[in-house]
Amino acid sequence: MNDTQRGIAQVLASVAIIVAIALLRDRSRTLAAITATMPVNVALGLWIVGAGEGTGQAEILSFTRSMLAGVGATLIWVVAVWLGARAGWGVGRLLALGYAAWAVALGAALVLQSLLGGGMVFPG
Repeated sequence: MNDTQRGIAQVLASVAIIVAIALLRDRSRTLAAITATMPVNVALGLWIVGAGEGTGQAEILSFTRSMLAGVGATLIWVVAVWLGARAGWGVGRLLALGYAAWAVALGAALVLQSLLGGGMVFPG
């Protein structure tokens, strides 16, 4: 599969998830929320990295280790948005709060990784 096909597959998967959430929203908010948090991009990213020529165990291990920073930051995003929603904030403020919390958490995780000799974001 070439880069164009991979990009199209990712877009189609994303659209399918959005449609599923819209359809499930009125039937079950819980199922809609679970669908919204499916690791579609994680699986596609792993597939793209793993399918690359010359990719071995070490590259896949490094990639999945680096995902931990992103997953942790996403969890912080959800917690921040939940807390803001409990306070009665609107969607615009919730998104701003969530992404600010995500950026701080991701930055902290990357600094911690760097200090501990872990993965690098932009290897040279």
